[in-house]
Amino acid sequence: MEISTILGLVFGLIAVLWGMTLKHAPLSSLENPAAYVIIFLGTIASIFVAFPMSDVKKVPKLFKILFIKKKMISKAELITIFMEWASITRREGLLALESKVDEIQDDFLRNGMRMIIDGNDQEFVRDVLMEDIHATEDRHKAGALIFSQAGMYAPTLGVLGAVIGLIAALADMSDMDVLAHAIAGAFIATLLGIFTGYVMWHPMANKLKRISKREIEVRLMMVEGLLSIQSGVSTIAINQKLSVFLTPLERSKLSDKEGASSEQKD
Repeated sequence: MEISTILGLVFGLIAVLWGMTLKHAPLSSLENPAAYVIIFLGTIASIFVAFPMSDVKKVPKLFKILFIKKKMISKAELITIFMEWASITRREGLLALESKVDEIQDDFLRNGMRMIIDGNDQEFVRDVLMEDIHATEDRHKAGALIFSQAGMYAPTLGVLGAVIGLIAALADMSDMDVLAHAIAGAFIATLLGIFTGYVMWHPMANKLKRISKREIEVRLMMVEGLLSIQSGVSTIAINQKLSVFLTPLERSKLSDKEGASSEQKD
């Protein structure tokens, strides 16, 4: 479960409801079906107009990514794996890794491993893997764009909802109490539009971009690791090369872990 997404939505909802309470705004005013229809159905309609059906069909999968944490190998763990493979390659040759292929869970890494074991040229391997990364990056950008566009449409639809509410309110000015209540209700659509745009859709788009960035970084590490193994570099060299993808704190933890492992072996 991606707990940060759930916490963010809960805190955002609490902020609005608590703020309304502190400002003595009646929470009953949120019971405005017309505002929900205008904002949510209007946003959905805008997305359908803005994007082809092939992209819209991916929205449920994108929500799954936002709420269910995607299992992904850590960078430090990946370095450890590549160091092990580099050690095997230097001792027994590249073909010795053939027994490891079926154990690899990641499709991208498994395909790359098969290519280097098959003896493909390094430039060819790099080109194929990088094209795969670019295609993945483009798909991820398209997914995040749906949410960022929804974040743009929702606040504007809130203004539209307020205008519609004001038209309805001003149509009958015989009772000022009813008029005042109707005007207050008219701005609920604006509240919903701003809330969904800036607490839901834009932040969700940003999270998708961050998840994509991390996945792309891991795949770039895989490319460098595979090509290094194909070149027959040492475990120390592959560690140094892939450690550039780590933060200083991650490097420190990896060094401590390797030091502890060496002491145990001794």
